[in-house]
Amino acid sequence: MMSGSLSDASVLPTSTGRRENTRFLIAGVQMPVPISGRNIPAMTIEIEKTMALYPGTDMIVFSELAMHGPLHACAAENPAADEAVFQALAAKHRVWIIPGSYFVHRDGRTYNHSIVINPDGEVVGRYDKMFPFMPFEAGVTGGTDFLIFDVPDVGRFGLSICYDIWFPETTRTLTSAGVEVLIHPVLTGTTDRKAELAIVQATAAMFSCYVVDVNGLDAGGVGRSLVADPTGNVVHQCGQVTEIFPINIDLGLVRQVRAEGANGLGQVLKSYRDRTVTFSTYENGGASAYLDSLGPLVPMPKRR
Repeated sequence: MMSGSLSDASVLPTSTGRRENTRFLIAGVQMPVPISGRNIPAMTIEIEKTMALYPGTDMIVFSELAMHGPLHACAAENPAADEAVFQALAAKHRVWIIPGSYFVHRDGRTYNHSIVINPDGEVVGRYDKMFPFMPFEAGVTGGTDFLIFDVPDVGRFGLSICYDIWFPETTRTLTSAGVEVLIHPVLTGTTDRKAELAIVQATAAMFSCYVVDVNGLDAGGVGRSLVADPTGNVVHQCGQVTEIFPINIDLGLVRQVRAEGANGLGQVLKSYRDRTVTFSTYENGGASAYLDSLGPLVPMPKRR
């Protein structure tokens, strides 16, 4: 079990030895998120319902900002108390819980923050969204540390939030440290949801990993949550209604695809490892005269 920055992750082996349990049941919860927040009681009901209907569930995942909604004004007033609710539920049901994310104020700044809770009710990882959805998420500070955690005897998991996935460097960092399953809470209620779904599939194929993408409803998004496997195939896609969707992922498939290629074809991670090219775009901190010429990151102005 581990969480932290790349420097922490990079020294760990990508395998912890022989694993007997390569199958793992993840239940995504696509549900309404009210604009006013105060959604924890409803999330509690969904957790109880999930465990009653699907008692074999190993992990429950909610959407981005599911706890308190999308408004900065609804940031968590007492994060520890909120987290304690989910910690108690995780311990009660012996299940991993990722309760989406929530805005928190810390050291004079606002972050879009997520946690991972293990079946003992312990918070084993924390993550601040690296790429706030600018310019619309103005005032939110991006995080700098990655979140990677091991599920004992199963495999290695990582977490990113919504807009993070649009920047493949985030997933590249996670999978280069051995992550096999990307948990991806989102709040997408905009016209780019179709593009985002394509990115989810492409990410799964490019990095030979599962992507579990959980969107909300109402003020929490337009639904259409999606799970893609390491070949890029869609395992399940929700509609635009409340849904609990348990998916039995197979970590053995991830390892087979990484070792032999999807359907015996390209072994993408190995090709990246064995590359002969040095990417100049990453030199000097990614400085680019062209990118500088694009101007400031501000909302599109009204047409004159």
